Amino acid sequence: MNKEVKNIKKLIVNQSLELDCGKIIKNFPIAYETYGTLNKSKSNAILAFHALSGDQFVTNINPITKQEGWWATAVGPGKAIDTNKYFVICINVLGGCMGSFGPKEINPDTNELFGTTFPVITIRDMVKAQIYLLEYLGIDKLLSITGGSMGGMQVLQFASLYPNKAHSAIPIACSASHSAQNIALNELGRQAIMADPTWNNGNYFKTNLSPDKGLAVARMAAHITYLSKKSLQEKFGRKLQDTGSLKFSFDADFQIESYLRHQGTKFVDRFDANSYLYITRAMDYFDLEKQFNGNLSSAFKNTKSKFCVISFSSDWLYPTIENKEIVMALNACGANVGFVEINSDKGHDSFLLNVPKLLKTLSEFLNSTYKEINNEKRI
Repeated sequence: MNKEVKNIKKLIVNQSLELDCGKIIKNFPIAYETYGTLNKSKSNAILAFHALSGDQFVTNINPITKQEGWWATAVGPGKAIDTNKYFVICINVLGGCMGSFGPKEINPDTNELFGTTFPVITIRDMVKAQIYLLEYLGIDKLLSITGGSMGGMQVLQFASLYPNKAHSAIPIACSASHSAQNIALNELGRQAIMADPTWNNGNYFKTNLSPDKGLAVARMAAHITYLSKKSLQEKFGRKLQDTGSLKFSFDADFQIESYLRHQGTKFVDRFDANSYLYITRAMDYFDLEKQFNGNLSSAFKNTKSKFCVISFSSDWLYPTIENKEIVMALNACGANVGFVEINSDKGHDSFLLNVPKLLKTLSEFLNSTYKEINNEKRI
């Protein structure tokens, strides 16, 4: 990632946080962004958790990348998560590269960037760090917590750690633990980065080089998993590039090849390779069932939140059956839970795209929750 991270909101946490790996961090930054206005009763706050490649810039134009925010389809004035009504918060996760404490930060012991000397972090560490911002903002209880993919994992972890901190929870397209397939896919990406000669055991900052090729391949491989076979076939099929004929070379003959290369190249301009290693590792380590001795329902036994679990029919990365396991665990402990499987041919990325049923579900569920906690009569 070549662009400097400047002029962003940061909270310096002056408390100590013990990480799952046993190390203790203190006086560390967490970068965040907010949208909308917090009302007087502080009852309209929504914490949105970002996914692997996301950041705190949910909507509007990201000031670093100059691109639209990652959830601009859902968040904004008059949208499903209406910033005219709600106060939306998003925090760059621990290990991230958009201003929060991560491998791009300075290690005070060496006065150099951490690189791979940064401690290995978990989803639970990420969530524990985020609670400090809520305390800083004076928000005792959130209207809702939501996010897709790794964001959904954070929703589940938050609901488990802080059962009285959110009126509602909307985990989208996620699971309570990574499957062997997903661990394998993440390892493929990590190995692509580490095989790049410029990675230099994570010390590429010392050479002013960056493992861009390895990171680009990691992104290309991951991007395939976010799509569905049907959407790839309909959009690209076997269409050739502009020449309309085979080049008999290893250039990008097919449009899908060119598309993936573009996705990889675009990604390295905004993301740090070491952060990719750390965040994918955190996803692989996530196992909410294991945290509770093999009983997933125990993770939610104290929750007071109302849940809406959402999956997508064409998502093969976090298939519906894995989302249903979360629903069954919530039902087993008597939680208030609803479930929606949305028919979409857009694959895992459906949660980021303009899928009308998703947007309608989000809007209606949040409106209902808001009316309930403000003692308004249901329409």
